Amino acid sequence: MVRVATVNVNGVRAAFRKGMGEWLQDSGVDVLALQEVRAERGDLVSLLGDDWVVANDEATAKGRAGVAVATKVTHDAVRVSLGPEDVDTAGRWIEVDITTPAGNPFTVVSCYVHSGEAGTPKQDAKYGFLEIMNARMAELGAQDSSAVVLGDLNVGHRTLDIKNWKGNLKNSGFLPEERAYFDAWMGAEDAPDYNTGGGGRFVDVGRAAHPEVEGPYTWWSWRGKAFDNDAGWRIDYHLANTPLANTVVSYRVDRAPSYDTRWSDHAPVIADYNI
Repeated sequence: MVRVATVNVNGVRAAFRKGMGEWLQDSGVDVLALQEVRAERGDLVSLLGDDWVVANDEATAKGRAGVAVATKVTHDAVRVSLGPEDVDTAGRWIEVDITTPAGNPFTVVSCYVHSGEAGTPKQDAKYGFLEIMNARMAELGAQDSSAVVLGDLNVGHRTLDIKNWKGNLKNSGFLPEERAYFDAWMGAEDAPDYNTGGGGRFVDVGRAAHPEVEGPYTWWSWRGKAFDNDAGWRIDYHLANTPLANTVVSYRVDRAPSYDTRWSDHAPVIADYNI
């Protein structure tokens, strides 16, 4: 079994100061995908320690974005090229190929999609990234070996994924044009093959584990009582291609027990795969 976790750390140095190290030590995680690392490689490697083999992609803009994959086994290959230079220097996509202890090939992606802002160039950049990402998703979905796309994808696919979805119909993160990409990856919710992995699509592991229920959410604003009232968004995903989806053992959102024990505004999302 391989335990895989993803989390937007909202700055890995700050997260470790607030308790991420203790969480990681107790988590039993074998593969860790990070987003919004916002640190140089030396800092990241030092914080994670000698037990981890680290691949990371920093944004050229200091203190912005940054993604990483850390594993307990060596890496067979690392890829950070997804599209044109302005995409590949943004620290938003990294792929790592590993061989699991059971001898199986496994591709792990850590992805950080733009937050966007409706009607602005930020939203245009988000659509541009999703379009480029879409082509690679088709390839990963069709491959014969196990692949998982992990990360803060900054879109709630369905009304179940956002507590206040009616108030966000015109906001980035729940726009129809954004959600259409997720329809392409998992199928539309009213389609017969929704979330089955058919036709080279992915399975949303979180939604498969919690069908037709609100949440469980993975992100809550620091402001107000969003966390205490569980007024969150489910925007952090495990998207498994069919070979991997058939091996899922368990899934959970590791929500902090209280507001003051949070070390990020996102919660780690953890799944066990029998590979």
